[in-house]
Amino acid sequence: MNSLTGKKDISDSLSDYFNQPFASSWANDIRSAALATYKSFGAPSKRDEYWKYTNPNKLTIIPTEPAALFSNDETPMFSNIDRVKIVFVDGVLDLNQSDDLMLEGAIIETLADATSKDIHWARDLFGTLEKNGQKPVKRPLAALNTAMAEQGLVIRITDKCKKPLAIRYIHNSETSDALVHNIVKVEKNAEFTLLESGAGAARFNSVLEVDVADNASFHHIRTQGRDHERKTVTHIFGRLGKESIFKSFTMTVNGILTRNDAVLELNGDNAKATVAGATAGDGESFHHDDTVFITHDAVNCESRQVFKKVLRNGATGVFQGKILVKADAQKTDGYQISQGLLLDDNSNFLAKPELEIYADDVACSHGSTVGAIDEDAIFYLISRGVPRKQAQDMLVLAFLAEAIDEIDSTDLADDINNRLAAWMDRR
Repeated sequence: MNSLTGKKDISDSLSDYFNQPFASSWANDIRSAALATYKSFGAPSKRDEYWKYTNPNKLTIIPTEPAALFSNDETPMFSNIDRVKIVFVDGVLDLNQSDDLMLEGAIIETLADATSKDIHWARDLFGTLEKNGQKPVKRPLAALNTAMAEQGLVIRITDKCKKPLAIRYIHNSETSDALVHNIVKVEKNAEFTLLESGAGAARFNSVLEVDVADNASFHHIRTQGRDHERKTVTHIFGRLGKESIFKSFTMTVNGILTRNDAVLELNGDNAKATVAGATAGDGESFHHDDTVFITHDAVNCESRQVFKKVLRNGATGVFQGKILVKADAQKTDGYQISQGLLLDDNSNFLAKPELEIYADDVACSHGSTVGAIDEDAIFYLISRGVPRKQAQDMLVLAFLAEAIDEIDSTDLADDINNRLAAWMDRR
């Protein structure tokens, strides 16, 4: 069997594995178009440029490999935050564990309900940003999600929400294979914070489409883990209007394979976007990949990519980040930094930062470093009575701080810091 035939077989088996939902005619058309896109692309493989550092086999094999359930006595993330909680178990909305789908300043519906209606505002957004994000880089697993996902939320933000919405994903079956598709529309002058936490499923494929209108703000804080054997691929597609703000932060611990894609379009003047992440990986089976593509297509916009990865015992971290500045995007300020901290000689950090600039009045920079713990700093702390383990933990948390500082909420940032400190204690 040649490679092309093998790729087609994998693609067909994956698309045939899921049942395409039946809804209103417009939703059916969108899903059919997405399925056609997926089949034209085929499933990703290591031959693809943006997958050469990450073998997608565990994300495409049918059926998925079982993932052992993980249990602990930790308080769930964001429990101390005043929020509206919504729970998905193995990718299925669980209304019994969720609060009422009500949030002041927001209209919350299920994806199934929204797509069943003949007339709905989501018609102009569902699959639109995902489709836009397929160029110039193909993202077949996102197209598969749009085609096949029935579960998810459709959220319209009409005002400044005083509370965040917290989605908790629970992994409860060793063989669950979940698709979740969430849509967020933040209208002009509105503000919204979305929190996500949990493992999702044995294998989890999610898409989040976010449309941020003029003068609106969207904040997103996500934690992934702590299941040791989960496989996750996520996609964020964002579109920013004039003077809008988009901020996303992800903390990841544990898991066999995690691939987080973020694709943002800055279409309105003076828009600001941030995508950041802090990763703590342990063991040879740990593989974590952040892939970010930000397009500047307006004047005087700012973007930041800030990623820090701490890796030990043979873990692997990957970062692929690109800033594309189009010819009309003068006065662009683009910043990109990716750093790996290796706590042993067996761990790896792979980085591919990119700048593609067609405007001449810009300030863009990118940097990537990898290194070990600073032994001089360790010695300094030990000499002042700090035990070596505690000294190393302090330096690790200081290393991750630049990414965590991208979170605007002090309470949420403190919660993230506390979880990372606990991860250090468990080694």
